[in-house]
Amino acid sequence: MIKKIFLTLVFSTLLFADFSSMNTKQVQEAIKKGIAVIDIRRVDEWRRFGTIQNSHLITFFNERGGYDGTKWLSEFSKIVKTKDQPFILVCAHANRSHVLGKMLFQQLKYTKVYELEGGINYGWIDKGLSTVKYLK
Repeated sequence: MIKKIFLTLVFSTLLFADFSSMNTKQVQEAIKKGIAVIDIRRVDEWRRFGTIQNSHLITFFNERGGYDGTKWLSEFSKIVKTKDQPFILVCAHANRSHVLGKMLFQQLKYTKVYELEGGINYGWIDKGLSTVKYLK
């Protein structure tokens, strides 16, 4: 009986497991460990608010919500080379990173997908942390 309950709990956890959000301190620690930060915002957002230093800048959604998944994955795979390599997605408020993170985790089977809780606006800039201005 206990074995059956344990297996049910383990199976349920695996079925409903999802990618995780990281708070600001966790992201800072992850950066120190060399975990890639991927900023999926648009160029105009990078220019206006800046980016987390050493972020990889790969826009996913355009201003109308459209995207080219094949092109994005081609750029992404240059940074994240295996499905079990950890990485952190960043957008403005964690809405777009949440949508993309779910897709990468559930559909494409990346196992260590994280997002910055609150996005760069509420999870970084509002905490008084600096950004680097995008100049291109």
